[in-house]
Amino acid sequence: MSAVVVEDLTMRYRGHTALNGLSLALEPDTVHGMLGRNGAGKTTLMRILTGQEFETSGRVEVFGQPPRENPAVLNRVCFIREAQRYPSNYKVREAFAAAAIACRNWDQAYADRLVKDFELPRDRQIKKLSRGQLSAVGIIIGLAARAPLTLFDEPYLGLDAVARQIFYDRLLEDFAERPRTIVLSTHLIDEVADLVEHVVLIDHGKVLMDQDADQLRGRAVSVSGPAEAVAAYADGVPVLHRSELGGRLRVALAERPGRPARDVSVDSLTLQELIVLTTNQGDRK
Repeated sequence: MSAVVVEDLTMRYRGHTALNGLSLALEPDTVHGMLGRNGAGKTTLMRILTGQEFETSGRVEVFGQPPRENPAVLNRVCFIREAQRYPSNYKVREAFAAAAIACRNWDQAYADRLVKDFELPRDRQIKKLSRGQLSAVGIIIGLAARAPLTLFDEPYLGLDAVARQIFYDRLLEDFAERPRTIVLSTHLIDEVADLVEHVVLIDHGKVLMDQDADQLRGRAVSVSGPAEAVAAYADGVPVLHRSELGGRLRVALAERPGRPARDVSVDSLTLQELIVLTTNQGDRK
């Protein structure tokens, strides 16, 4: 059974369609990267999966059941989002105490370890935390909750590069020991490229890409060389981008055609380059 199944999902607000016939399935015990630019519909989808928004139309199932007003589902879900809100008079330790009550799989010893890793002041009030420290509180709750479905929506804004790496390392370590379904929404694509196992690219409320990360890595390529030779090599392959100057041609291809001619150079595209080019191509359609 898929952890999440969405079919023909539409979400409309006043004069705005946030999700437009979106369909996808997220397999269990997998780290999914949910990618896309701001306003693509990622947060709206996550809010529907966690019962915080009700879809206009379509089918939504989490662990085989609709999440809407369904405690049997929602008790198995943890959603950590950008600028997560807490009672302003709470101290850090009180936020964790509340999470321990709400999350049935809460691991206090693991939370304590993460507090040390992020050098978080337990007795400081939430309202006095820096932006990075506030992000660390959310990350710790998301990891220590060990919910069967955990969604992180840009949870690390304000964290420096060292703290973000701590998050990635701890997530991978804990996932290896306790597999669960994790959805990581981010714009820092290069940083998570080796972390995610499955990639979903959303743009304008639709899915542009839904594929295993291993299949994507090294598949898309940048090809350059004499225009005639490059054109012959790329013949019949979807072109993501094309530029020509002085008789030389450079193209980004959705897949590697085969062995190139001697004077043609082929380099793999990074996941970020592939995401950007695929999004731009979607804009042109």
